[in-house]
Amino acid sequence: MLDMSPQVLGPLIGLAIALPLIFLRNRRPRTLNPQWMWVMPAIIVPLMGFALWGTSMDPTMPPVAFDGVAWAILAIGLILGGAFGWWRGKMTTIEKHADGTLKAQASPIGLILIIAVMLGRRALSAFLEPHAAEWGLNALAITDAFLLFVVGMIVVQRVEMFIRARRIQSGSGDSHVETVG
Repeated sequence: MLDMSPQVLGPLIGLAIALPLIFLRNRRPRTLNPQWMWVMPAIIVPLMGFALWGTSMDPTMPPVAFDGVAWAILAIGLILGGAFGWWRGKMTTIEKHADGTLKAQASPIGLILIIAVMLGRRALSAFLEPHAAEWGLNALAITDAFLLFVVGMIVVQRVEMFIRARRIQSGSGDSHVETVG
């Protein structure tokens, strides 16, 4: 039977409200200010750090120390997130206008992936909890790897876009730039 507690329904209701608004907002290119691209990673990294700390304090999870395999799982999540973030940042179209302003438009695929990762984390956690010990895995490390995937994706995407934006502003070429007169 499905769990319909407020802890489950709250985030789902939040997603149902936020997703259409985010998709509508991302339909048009938005002004890209390279000098402010550090803000999102500066917000996401501490928030995900608190989320990782919070999952380690979950009383329903058995207290298991992280071993080498658990740390490897976390590293894989972060590396895969970084790779996808680089790809997503590289595929973002940047428009350079005649007045020098930059406009960027990202694909909605990245947002869909973030949501899928969060939902997958929740579903995988429910599946792994009863089976992790018999498989010799740390369920907490696997679910936390999903959070690190999102961190890696956001941070590396912003770094990639910052590098591209600086290159475009200096007049160098870029394969995903459109010049708008």
